[in-house]
Amino acid sequence: MALRLIINADDYGRSPDISRGIRDAHLHGMVTSTSCMMIMPSVVANIKIALQETPNLGLGVHLVLTSGKPLLPASQISTFTKAGGEFLNITELVKRLPNLDPDEAKAEWHAQVEAFIAAAEKKPTHIDAHHHVSYFTPNLLQAFLELAREYDIAVRLPIAYKMEAGAFGLPAKLVEQILDFGPRILEEFQPRSPDAFFASFYDKNATRGEFLRILSHFLPNGTFEIMCHPGYVDEAFARESAYAYQRMNEFEILTDPTMRNEVEKRGIQLISFAQL
Repeated sequence: MALRLIINADDYGRSPDISRGIRDAHLHGMVTSTSCMMIMPSVVANIKIALQETPNLGLGVHLVLTSGKPLLPASQISTFTKAGGEFLNITELVKRLPNLDPDEAKAEWHAQVEAFIAAAEKKPTHIDAHHHVSYFTPNLLQAFLELAREYDIAVRLPIAYKMEAGAFGLPAKLVEQILDFGPRILEEFQPRSPDAFFASFYDKNATRGEFLRILSHFLPNGTFEIMCHPGYVDEAFARESAYAYQRMNEFEILTDPTMRNEVEKRGIQLISFAQL
C-alpha cells in the first residue's frame, strides 16, 4: 500500500477570490481537493469554473449549519436558525446542542448535496462540515454518516490526530464528548475515509515547520488528510471575516516548491477523496 495524502482546502465558494485562490493552490501547489459551501451566492458559478479549469481538483461539500442562510426555508430548520432566518453562529449553536433536531440538519445537508449535484452534474467526492458541526453530538454524527452512506461518498474523520482540549477552538467538554462517542459511531458505519486527519495547519500554526511536523507523523503506509484554508483576500473580506489574511499565508506555503519537494522526497502520493 502506498503512502498517500489528501490536502483539502475548505470554504470553496466562500468568495470568488477564495475560490480562485484554491484553484491556483491546486494548479501551482499541493492542494488536491476542496469542499464547497453550497449556501454561498458565488459557489455555483465557481464550481463551473473549477470543472473547466481544474478538472483534477476533487470537489466535495462543506456542509454548513453556522454561516449564512439555509437552502431550505428557515421554518423547516428552526432549531438551527435565528428569527431572521439565518443560521445560528457557532457559539449560539453550541449553547443549543441539547435542543437541536438532527432530522432538520440531515434535511438541510441533503439539500446542500443535491445543490452540488445540480451544479456539477456529478456526486461530490466527499462531505465534511463547516466548523466541524457534524461531529458535535452523536445524533448529528449519525445523520452525517447516514448521508455519506446514502450517496456512497467518503467523509472527513470526526477526530483529528492527537485531538485534545481546545481542538478547533471548541470547548474542552465538547471535545471530550466527541472523543467518547466518535469511535463507536465510526465503527458502526465504517465510512470511506483517510486513515488519519490532521487539523493543526491553521491560523498561527499554519507554518512550514508545522506542515513538515505533520508529514513526520505519517505511518509508512496509509492515507492521510491535511485540512487547509488557502485563498486570495481583499480588504472587504478581511472586514467581515476573522480568518482572512491567514489564508494568503497558507497559500504561500502550499505553493512553495520546497514544500512540494519535501512531500516528494518522502514518497508521498498526492490524491483526492475520489481515489479512496
